[in-house]
Amino acid sequence: MEVSQYGKVAVLMGGISNERDISLESGIAVLDALHRKKITAEKVDPKIDDLEQLKNFDRAFICLHGKDGEDGKIQNFLEQINIPYTGSGIDSSSIGMDKFRCKTIWKTKNVVTPNFLKVKSLSDFEMASDVCKLPFFIKPANSGSSIGIAKVNDKQEFENAFEEARKIDNIVIVESFIQGKEYTLPIIHNKTFPIIEIKSKTDFYDYEAKYIRDDTEFICPTNLSEKLVKNINKECKKAFESIGCKGWGRVDFIIDENEKIFIIEVNTVPGLTNHSLVPMSLKHSGVSFDDLVILILETANA
Repeated sequence: MEVSQYGKVAVLMGGISNERDISLESGIAVLDALHRKKITAEKVDPKIDDLEQLKNFDRAFICLHGKDGEDGKIQNFLEQINIPYTGSGIDSSSIGMDKFRCKTIWKTKNVVTPNFLKVKSLSDFEMASDVCKLPFFIKPANSGSSIGIAKVNDKQEFENAFEEARKIDNIVIVESFIQGKEYTLPIIHNKTFPIIEIKSKTDFYDYEAKYIRDDTEFICPTNLSEKLVKNINKECKKAFESIGCKGWGRVDFIIDENEKIFIIEVNTVPGLTNHSLVPMSLKHSGVSFDDLVILILETANA
C-alpha cells in the first residue's frame, strides 16, 4: 500500500492494566517505526486520553496488553465507531485472554493442551492435585506477561499462589506442568514464522525472565526436524484459528521428550519491545522491525 492509503493511525498504548509499562514500551517503538515510514501516527493512551478522539483517525494499531486491550473491549469500541484495527476481533480477543475459556474450547477442537482445572477456594487443592498432579502451575485466567503465575510443589505453595492469583483475577486455574522445552511461534497474515526456543534461567519463562533479566537464551533458528516443524506449524495454526484469531499473534507451546506438542496459550497482542519475541523471529526471516510494523498495520483492513 502507498503511505497515504494508511491515513492517520492511532497507536493505542498504555491503558489501565498491570502490563501498562510494557504496553507503553511497545507503543512507542511502533510509533517511532510508523514515523520512520512517513506514516501519520499519534499516541493515544486510554488511561489519559478521551477515546472519542479515535473518530478522527483512519486506523488503530493496538499495543494495549491485558485488561481492556486484549480482552475485546477496545476492539468492541473501535467497531462501534467503524475504525479498522490491528489483530483479532472482539470474541477471539476475549477468548484468547481468558485461559479457562480458551482451553475449554481447545478441548472440544482436539487442540492438545495440558490438563487444567478451575479452582475456587483453598479447599480445591486435593482435586487440583488429582487432576493436574504436582508440581503444577496456578494462573489467573485473565492476565498476560506471566503476571500472577506460580509453580506449585505442595499445599502451602498452592495456598500462597492461589491468594496472589486471586488479587489479579476472580477466576483462577491450575495447569499441569509439562516437562519439556518452551517455544513460541508468530503467525502473521496466516503465515507462520521461525520458531524460537526459550531457555530461561528461572523455573519457567516468567515476568522476570521476559522483561527484567538478561540471561534468558533465545535460540532461533532451532534444531528441530523439518517433520516436527511442519507439525508445529499445523498445530499452532489450528490453536490460533480454532478460537477465531486473525491478523497476527503468537502461540506459545511446550514439546516434551516424546516430541508431543502442548499448546500453552495464544497471545493476540504480543509485545513489540526490544525483548519481544515476534520481532526476534521476523528478523531471522529478513524482516526488519519497521517492515514488521507495516505487516501488522495491514491487518487493520479498512
